[in-house]
Formats: sequence, structure tokens, C-alpha cells
Amino acid sequence: MRTRSTTRTRSRGSALLAVLWLSAALAAIAFTVATTVRTETERTHTDVDSLRTYYLATGAIERALLYIDWGPRYRNPDGTSRYWAAPAPVIYLPFPSGDARVELIPESSKLSLNNALPEQLLSLLVAIGVPSDRAQGITAGIVDWRAPSPAGAFTQFDQYYLSLSPSFRSRHASFADVEELLLIRGVTPELFHGGFLRNAEGALVPHSGLKDCVSPWGSTGSINVNTAPLEVLEAIGISPAAAAGIVALRKTTPIKTIDQLAPFRDSGPGFSRLSLEATSIVTLRATARLRLANGQINDLERSVSALVKFLGPEYNPPYHILRWYDNAYSPTK
Repeated sequence: MRTRSTTRTRSRGSALLAVLWLSAALAAIAFTVATTVRTETERTHTDVDSLRTYYLATGAIERALLYIDWGPRYRNPDGTSRYWAAPAPVIYLPFPSGDARVELIPESSKLSLNNALPEQLLSLLVAIGVPSDRAQGITAGIVDWRAPSPAGAFTQFDQYYLSLSPSFRSRHASFADVEELLLIRGVTPELFHGGFLRNAEGALVPHSGLKDCVSPWGSTGSINVNTAPLEVLEAIGISPAAAAGIVALRKTTPIKTIDQLAPFRDSGPGFSRLSLEATSIVTLRATARLRLANGQINDLERSVSALVKFLGPEYNPPYHILRWYDNAYSPTK
């Protein structure tokens, strides 16, 4: 027979066990809430830094435009430009809140999307890493897009595009924007924007995207040797070894005279197209990073770019922004 004392002891034990379980549950809830708050705080802090870095990159574009405008007019005592002088492809800009790097990419460093020969487009795609059979299909699609339709009839590409949802036809006219390439059969976002390939040692190396190599305002003649992507150099007929050598040379110092390229004169038929000339349409791509309180540079970076047409000193302002990209990709090369 159970005594009253035994019953009371068991009741107290059950109550204590319930309190312990409740305490564990509350502790788990508190830990979850604390973790969520911490995560959201860190995410908010990252978002704030990203926004600040965006405005820093935007400011770098604005300052670079001024430096380019002031370059020919303001000189140091030794005669060098105080701000910027061609053919320097990069402007480094320190700010109180961080640092920015602005790349100047003239459209003459790219192939003309509307006028490049099909064999050049094919060579470019192969240089980027596209298999030959797929490259031939994409080349045919680009030519079909920019060429008039025979007697207004549907081409095989039109029939394919009309089977999609939403459906459309090839433009059968000149490319107005490079982004139209994303509509071409076989062109993927990775091919358009660029990505990574494995080299002979198995390491991942970046490769340019189509948007870095072709443009509606691209060149049909001379190619800017200081900014042309490796793949463009190969596409115009320069051997891969010589193209890599030219890229390595210009990393050390901007190429100011064609004589600096003397070791590469026999690199192929494309050498005669290399030039220092830049067109009036230039892409400015700014990559910015914030400075931390301890003076170190933040790992977070943000890139923006602007397609700019320089009009001449008689205009105010002397430039016109044709396109603006809030999120640009700056390949590491």
C-alpha cells in the first residue's frame, strides 16, 4: 500500500521533470531566435555594405569621366597628364571610404556583332571553349538574326523560335543591343556572361563571355591591343601562344607603340589589325571595395559599368551615357 509521502515524492519528481523539459524547450526557442536575429543582423550589415560599395563604384564612374575629360588639358610640370592619358586602360581611384578600379574598354577591342565575318565568329566561339559543332550552329543563328529574311519567309531558326513560349522571330536586321544574343539558339547565360574552364593542369581559369568580345559598335578593322580579350586576339588570326604573350605584356605596362609588339610580328595574319586607336564609344567598368575601420580593404566588392559615347569638347557635357549596368561582372585576368 502506497503511503502519502511516496505519492507526494513522485508528484514532485514529475513536476521537476516537466520544468526541465519546459526549460529545455524555452532554451531551444531562445537559441533559435538569437541565431535568427544574428543572421538577419549580419545579412542587413552585408546589404548595407553592398549598397555603400555600389555608390562608391557609381562615384568612380563619375570621377573617371571627369578625369578623361580633364586629361588633355591639365598637365604636371614634367608634361605628363595630371589625371589620365591614353592609352592607359585602367584608372585607380582612392576614396576616403574605399578604393575603386575603373577599366576603360573601347568598343574597338571587340568584334562587330553586325559585320564580323562568319568565320571570325566561329573562331571566337571556339576560342571561348564552345565545341565546334555547337559553335557552327550559334554562328548560323547570329548570321540568320542579322540577315534579311529571304522573301519574308520563315527560316529554320524562325520556326524554332515560334515553337517556344513566348514565341518570337529573328530580328532579320542589325543587332541593337548585345543582350539580343541571349535569344539566339544555343547561347546560354554562361556563354554570354563568361565562366571558368579547366586548363591542362586541371585548375579553373576564367574565360570571357560573348558580351566581352562582340558589340553592335564593335570594330570591323583595327582592334585595340591594350583591351582586346584573349579570345578576340585569337579570333582575328593571332596564334594562341602569341595572344597569351600580348596579354602578359600589357599586364606589366600599357602598350604605347606598336614597336613593343615586334616579337609577335609573325604571329599570324591578325597582327596587321592590332592598333592603339580607340573609338568614341567606350565601356567604363568600375569595381569598388570599402575600407574598414582598421584601414584594411573589405572583401566585398561591387562592379557597375556604363557604355559611354564621347562627343567632343564642344558639347556640354562632352559625353552621353548610352547604357548603364547596375550589376557588372569584372573577370579576373
